[in-house]
Amino acid sequence: VQLQASGGGLVQAGGSLRLSCAAAGRISSIGAMGWYRQAPGKERELVATITSGGSTNYADSVKGRSTISRANDKHAVYLHMNSLRPEDTAIYYCHADSPVYMEHDVWVAERDSWGQGTQVTVSS
Repeated sequence: VQLQASGGGLVQAGGSLRLSCAAAGRISSIGAMGWYRQAPGKERELVATITSGGSTNYADSVKGRSTISRANDKHAVYLHMNSLRPEDTAIYYCHADSPVYMEHDVWVAERDSWGQGTQVTVSS
């Protein structure tokens, strides 16, 4: 499924931002959704996830200053981050587990899908 992310940009340290991601098209269901990030020279890492029932999980590095939420009716997930730090600088990727959607009049079930990524840069 196509995931469309937005909301990245340049933010000063201590600031906040809100990332949004929505699945496009005719969606039947999506499992857990989440955000991952990849900084230059580093592996992609989990930021936060949320199940369809609303259970959340956060990386220790963002716990307490981030909130993940989702709107099931819009097949969307959001990430609000406060007290941003330079080490939060990365490309942030939206992720969806087990999306089931219609493509060319056929229902498709994928293991998972990734968004295209949105750059977040935190200046000191």
